[in-house]
Amino acid sequence: MLKITPIPAFTDNYIWMISTSDQPQAWVVDPGDAAPVLAALQSADKTLGGVLITHHHPDHTGGLPALLEQHRIPVIGPPGIQGVSQSVQEDDVVEVLGHRLRVLETPGHTLDHIAFVSDDADQPLLFCGDTLFAAGCGRMFEGTAEQMHDSLSKLAGLPATTQVYCAHEYTEANLKFAKAVEADNQTIKDRLSKTLAVRRHGRPTVPSTLAVELASNPFLRCDQENVRSAAQAQSQRPLESPAEVFGALRGWKDRF
Repeated sequence: MLKITPIPAFTDNYIWMISTSDQPQAWVVDPGDAAPVLAALQSADKTLGGVLITHHHPDHTGGLPALLEQHRIPVIGPPGIQGVSQSVQEDDVVEVLGHRLRVLETPGHTLDHIAFVSDDADQPLLFCGDTLFAAGCGRMFEGTAEQMHDSLSKLAGLPATTQVYCAHEYTEANLKFAKAVEADNQTIKDRLSKTLAVRRHGRPTVPSTLAVELASNPFLRCDQENVRSAAQAQSQRPLESPAEVFGALRGWKDRF
C-alpha cells in the first residue's frame, strides 16, 4: 500500500509525499517549495526518489531547482517545464515505488495540466493538481470552459471510491459557494459543517473521495437541473449544455 502524506506549503498548498513502509525512498507531487519537502523527508527517514509535476505554475514547481541540486532523480511531468526529465502525455504509465500511475491530460487551469491516477482496485487514487479541488475546481488561466468541463468530466468517470488528492486547502470557501448554488443540498450542508470543525483544529480536509465530489461539488454537477437553474439565474441567459453551465458557474465563483 502507498502511504500519502500532506506536506503543507505557503498559505494553502499541499505537496503530497508518496511512500511505503518497506522502501527507503519517497516521491513528492508538485514541490512548490523545497524546504518543507526536505524537512518531511528527514522526519520520515526517507530519501527523495522522484518527483511528479502536474503543471507549470511556480507554486507547483518552484522547489525543483533546490531539490535537483541535492538529488539525481527522475522528474516526471508535462513537456516544456524546466527540470522535467521525463515528459508524459495521455495514457502514459509511470511506476512509482512499484505502483503504476496512469497519466490523464486535463487542460483548462493551464494548457499543459495533467493528472496522475492509480487504477489499482485496492487503492484507487488521483493526484489532480489544480484541476479538481474538494468541492471546487481551478480557475481557467489558459484553457476554455469547454476544455475544463471535459477535463472534469474525465475525472468524474473514475471509480467513485477514488481518493482525490488536490493541491490546495480551499474546501471551506468552495463549500460556501456550493451552498449558494444548491441551498437545499443536504450533503453540502453536512460537508460544510464537518469541514468547519476539521479546520478549527488545523487539520487538512483532503483527500476526499470522488463519490463525495459527485454529490457536493457543483462543477461536477452541471447536468443537474437545480445547478443549471442557479447558474442561469446568475448569468441571466439561457444555458443549454453542461459546458455552458460550467462556464457560468466558474464565472460566478470568480466573483463570489
